[in-house]
Amino acid sequence: MNNSPIGIFDSGVGGLTVAREIMRQLPDESIVYFGDTARVPYGSKSRDTIISFSRQIMKFLMTKQVKAIVVACNTASAFALETIAGETDIPVIGVIEPGAKAANEATENGRIGVIATEGTIKSNTYSKVLKEINPKLQVFSKACPLFVPLVEEGWQYDSVTYEIADRYLCDIMSYGIDTLVLGCTHYPLIRRTIQKVVGENVTLVSPAYETAKELESILCDKDIFADGRKVVHDFYVSDSVEKFRNFAGTILPCEVGSVECVNMEQYN
Repeated sequence: MNNSPIGIFDSGVGGLTVAREIMRQLPDESIVYFGDTARVPYGSKSRDTIISFSRQIMKFLMTKQVKAIVVACNTASAFALETIAGETDIPVIGVIEPGAKAANEATENGRIGVIATEGTIKSNTYSKVLKEINPKLQVFSKACPLFVPLVEEGWQYDSVTYEIADRYLCDIMSYGIDTLVLGCTHYPLIRRTIQKVVGENVTLVSPAYETAKELESILCDKDIFADGRKVVHDFYVSDSVEKFRNFAGTILPCEVGSVECVNMEQYN
């Protein structure tokens, strides 16, 4: 089991930011990544739909004999993590709790902003977790639904992305936050634009780094580290193979070889 891969899934390409951190921090570990590119974005979909999608993906990943699963999607972490974690005996972790812990450590004035998809914001999960960590925190949330399609379209550096970011973030900045959680794994891909809008005095928190650290801790506790003899990274999507391969090649610190398309209906 030690040399079994880590399963990672996201609604599309955003989870590659988490995969990148895992590759950097755990270079001996193999990865199986699934991007649900046929059904992105998740943020506007219902809880039941997200749970159904996440169950399908978990079943698929289990066919790859993964030893742990990382839900590299904030919306799926908010809506489906508890459900799917209870349906398997391997570790399943999300990105919200690691991100909340990092934000609490980063803030100096106790005023934290959270930007995410509509689903994640409506779930109020970040606010709940942050308040559990530190009841004195003040949390201000803002849904930024257009960020995901802009990233998926490859418009990270387009002027329209800056204009939309400026419009989204002006309200949340009025609360005097000193820390901003990028509560969607797509958002670090436009980190430079977001930082330009909010200014250098606001610390941006990406859950990807902390999620990789939590995964490392779990592998250590269970003594299931890989020995690094053969590291293989496999990539799967539900649509748009070439588009995903080209995008992943600009994000990951490794060569992206074959990308296979999977029909998720067979995992109902």
